[in-house]
Amino acid sequence: MSKSSYSLLAYVLMPQSPSSRRPSPRKMPRQARSEETVRIIIEAAAHILERKGLGDFTTNAVAERAGVSIGSLYQYFPGKEALIAALIVRETSILLAECEQSLAAPTGRAALSGMIEAAVAHQLRRPVLARLLDIEEARLPLDEDTQRVTSRFLTILGEVLSRHDLPPQPQYDMAAQDVMAIVKGMVDTAGEKGERDRSGLVRRVSRAVYGYLSSAV
Repeated sequence: MSKSSYSLLAYVLMPQSPSSRRPSPRKMPRQARSEETVRIIIEAAAHILERKGLGDFTTNAVAERAGVSIGSLYQYFPGKEALIAALIVRETSILLAECEQSLAAPTGRAALSGMIEAAVAHQLRRPVLARLLDIEEARLPLDEDTQRVTSRFLTILGEVLSRHDLPPQPQYDMAAQDVMAIVKGMVDTAGEKGERDRSGLVRRVSRAVYGYLSSAV
């Protein structure tokens, strides 16, 4: 995980006021050893989800895979839903970091294409994990961390869509929301169907996105 990705994960480990939100880890790792323990536990959770699915996903299985005691796991995660929430944050922060790199592209079209390619690559890199996290993301209550990541995605998209080489939009904030919905909807659906044709999916998503943008002119 990149430094920026871990920073976002660290944010979700900070104590938060009680509200209706996804279960979050108990405490923030403050030392390198603790950070490594959390990283190992989260990756163990990803491994169990990929190999055994949601039905056999338990804190005991994760602790055994991570090579830590169940007590050590509970120091950071109160239950399996907190583990899943941390996984969602990890994966979305990785994708966010990859999309942010696209901002360096010289044109809006190149930047937008880079974001589409990043979204498709992320879904197909670990397709089973991505598919299960999509299911859990829809089931778990929306929280501030997810809203913050979504807001950043929309900010990036709005900046890209406003570049001069892309078709002008009546409302860039609305266009950003629509484009994100198109990309997420198509990529998630492809994941649910078990698609593996990366280049074909990129072409289909690009066609849909650029078709939408052109229709606003």
